[in-house]
Amino acid sequence: MSIFPTKILLVTDDSQDEQLTRTTAMEMATTTDSELHVVCTASGLPPYEGYHSHDVRIPEVAEPLRKRAQIILDEQVQKVEHDGGNVVQKHLKIAELIGEHYRAQQVLRAAEDIDAGLIVMGTRGRGGVRRALMGGVCDTVVRHAHCPVLVARGDRAR
Repeated sequence: MSIFPTKILLVTDDSQDEQLTRTTAMEMATTTDSELHVVCTASGLPPYEGYHSHDVRIPEVAEPLRKRAQIILDEQVQKVEHDGGNVVQKHLKIAELIGEHYRAQQVLRAAEDIDAGLIVMGTRGRGGVRRALMGGVCDTVVRHAHCPVLVARGDRAR
């Protein structure tokens, strides 16, 4: 039995600190000979093309969200591979409702589906009251994940 995870799940989005998160996950997967999986969740994005609903069960709302998330996912996988990493599988998850809690549920579901040994994700670094009122994907994942979660935190001065 190894103390290192056999599967690492990189949670990605289009945040400013995505490079640190991606590099951290890629290097850990490489040095521990672990599989690297990448997940991107679509939810919490603004309405598109005149649709004011956030109900992603409506195809006209869901499709632009899915397309944007797919672009982000594909770009991150290309960056990992460009840097010499290997992505075993990419996962696109669409939350049924808008909100960070629902995005976190999709991350947790992806981790459970692949039986991840480690989740690597970044944080937007919300503090105090804002985090307490709004919650956060990272906070929810850390509290509810079935495996360890590594949070790659970027420069706080930004």
